[in-house]
Amino acid sequence: MMLDSMKKENIKIHILVGNITTINAEVIVNAANYRLLGGGGVDGAIHKAGGSEILKECKYLRITQYPDGLSVGEAIITTAGNMKAKYVIHTVGPKYKSNPHPQESLEYCYKNSLLLADKHKCLSIAFPAIATGIYGYPQNEASEIAYNTVSSVLEECKYIRDVIFVFYSKDDAQYLENYLK
Repeated sequence: MMLDSMKKENIKIHILVGNITTINAEVIVNAANYRLLGGGGVDGAIHKAGGSEILKECKYLRITQYPDGLSVGEAIITTAGNMKAKYVIHTVGPKYKSNPHPQESLEYCYKNSLLLADKHKCLSIAFPAIATGIYGYPQNEASEIAYNTVSSVLEECKYIRDVIFVFYSKDDAQYLENYLK
């Protein structure tokens, strides 16, 4: 269900309520944990919907490049496996109460994900509400950071034309809707 949309210089920003694994976008962003091996919430749903190819690539990345796991704010790309998307970008959000700089870390999640998608010449990207689940980031603060960061970083992107924010509920989506008006 699409709630709202904003057009910015040939770039559209959408807010949807639904299941991110079924979104028609070239890239789906995974709010991953540092281990990259699946988990709960969005991470578990993406691994389940995408199938074994995502886990296989994540295990390979852990062995070859990230033996200690992915750091907060970094972003890596894998196949999307069985999903409609072409790629999954995995990024690790900050744990709100224990991260010394949660705002900066969350900004890096959005920035690094967008730039990586653009590097792969993707036209569309779908984001979940990174770090707002078990990591405890307040939805209103996270929405402001997401919108401001994405709006700013889009100016550096050559290929991205559609940004889709996907929320589990309409109540969650309303925080971001305020920034599109």
